[in-house]
Amino acid sequence: MKKLILIIVTILLYISVFGQIPPGYYDNAIGLSGNELKAALHNIIKEHIEYSYDDLKDFILKNTDEDPNNSNNIILLYTGRSQHKSTFGGGPDDWNREHVWAKSHGDFGNAPPCGTDAHHIRPTDASVNSSRGNKDFDNGGQQHPEATGCYYDDDSWEPRDEVKGDVARMIFYMAVRYEGSSGELDLEAVDAVNTAPAPEHGKLSALLEWNIQDPPDDFENNRNNVIYSYQNNRNPFIDHPEFVNLIWDPSSTTNSILFTEDQIIIYPNPAKDHITIDFSKYTNLPIPSFKIFNLVGKEIETDYTTENYKYIIDIKYLHRGLYFVKIIFTDNSKNRVYKLIRVCS
Repeated sequence: MKKLILIIVTILLYISVFGQIPPGYYDNAIGLSGNELKAALHNIIKEHIEYSYDDLKDFILKNTDEDPNNSNNIILLYTGRSQHKSTFGGGPDDWNREHVWAKSHGDFGNAPPCGTDAHHIRPTDASVNSSRGNKDFDNGGQQHPEATGCYYDDDSWEPRDEVKGDVARMIFYMAVRYEGSSGELDLEAVDAVNTAPAPEHGKLSALLEWNIQDPPDDFENNRNNVIYSYQNNRNPFIDHPEFVNLIWDPSSTTNSILFTEDQIIIYPNPAKDHITIDFSKYTNLPIPSFKIFNLVGKEIETDYTTENYKYIIDIKYLHRGLYFVKIIFTDNSKNRVYKLIRVCS
């Protein structure tokens, strides 16, 4: 009975952390960085199931972006407005299809695969979509009169804080999914604006910041799962936001930040010799504790030191693979479970 309970708890734990990521989906990418990681992810997510441009408005976006509090509505990307699914159209307050990777950046139009890939197409207010146009993404400018929190100037668009990371991870997805193979475009994220009509999108430095500033939330994770049910491929940067810096900024000290929920930070991840669990944002509370479990739910004994609300944990003795880190607060109100990947030296 105890073994059965342990198996059930382990399964529930796995589901709560990984959602609907198929077991082994990212195995060929673990432990890589730079162009090797980019190539491995491309091979994982390429050759997705293609749909038509009409399919996006007829049913796909109505499911991927459904308002979790009102199944009759969808959430618009830049305004955050909840709007009835039936109001698709060209009027200023209708919703339409926004190519987050602007289709003029490579001139792929509305044709598959780039032009109908749901991983970068979102419902938006029609007039706001027109204002964004084909601008690259960057910080600054004047606030948009219809989209509070969005800013723009002649050559760039800054989305509201709540979706900055969503936008960044969509651009990074496109830059990995489309690598020039099988006659497809080779799309690249670059540190520039005014990049159209080249198959490029910027601005890389801002997108790297946004990926860390706005980690994936429940809405974005659910969207990834729904798209997977249609296209049979996932956005790896939603499942593993730490992959972003491992590809585009591998020397960065933040290249392996796994999460920022509740201002807890674990790094590096994937890790070889040690990890640090940083609780420095919790100096007003009793310092939390932690436990590490393997995939079958067995607690793993750890050697560690503490310093300024940080645990530095030796993991050299762990086998290569996947583990779970459970963060435990004294009142159990903020307990969290996160994934840890140990790679060999």
